[in-house]
Amino acid sequence: MKTYIDIGINLTNRQFQNDIDDIVHNALDADVSHMILTGTSVHKSQESAKIAANYPEVLYSTAGIHPHDAKSFDANSISQLKALLQKKHVVAVGECGLDFDRDFSPRDQQERCFKAQLELAIATQKPLFLHERAAFSRFMAITNDYLQQLPKAVVHCFTGNLTEAKTYLDNGFYIGFTGAISDANRFAHLKEVVRYVPLDRLMIETDSPFMLPKNVPKTSLTPYHERRNEPAFLPYVAGTIAQFKGIGLDVVTLHSSQNAVVFFGL
Repeated sequence: MKTYIDIGINLTNRQFQNDIDDIVHNALDADVSHMILTGTSVHKSQESAKIAANYPEVLYSTAGIHPHDAKSFDANSISQLKALLQKKHVVAVGECGLDFDRDFSPRDQQERCFKAQLELAIATQKPLFLHERAAFSRFMAITNDYLQQLPKAVVHCFTGNLTEAKTYLDNGFYIGFTGAISDANRFAHLKEVVRYVPLDRLMIETDSPFMLPKNVPKTSLTPYHERRNEPAFLPYVAGTIAQFKGIGLDVVTLHSSQNAVVFFGL
């Protein structure tokens, strides 16, 4: 039986408040066998690790500081993240990187926070869960300084262009695709990216509650949460990849799941 692995869900988001058990069981019913909770700050990383511990070998988590939260980065942050990364079910450093699209944190603070987490990944040899938006040149300039020492890395929720994707692949990174690939209005360019990225270097994610796939039937949406994405909708991401590549859904599922198991050590 095919099973899916969702490499990025924001289960600590307030949209999932009081719904966690239902969300997990909905996903399992949809053959999503494993899910990785995204840590976006020290507090959210701690919260994610606590939730994941309640669902052993189903939920895992990451520990990191999102560039939006880089303003919260202080002298204690790395030691707190490092403590979380000692836990077996905390499987990656991140979400970390740069976001110059919204600039919710000052750019110099984003860069300091990002560099510290790259060094943390090198020290712990845990893989990296990366975020980059409207900051490609600076992102690559920073990562290039660490590239020879970095563990495995995935650029999650990829929405960039083909040239950027090629650069990431050339540097050994994996690419994470979300429901954005089904949005023919905003992200039509992702079709050629999906076709280009080889099966052994891609993974799939919902980034829920965000990035709701456009091909999810309205009848599948939860009343009062019609715009909320959830890991149960991951098969729609895989289906879009299969369609773009002209291959069977089982092929996408097999490769994306194998990649995630090996990458995160599940």
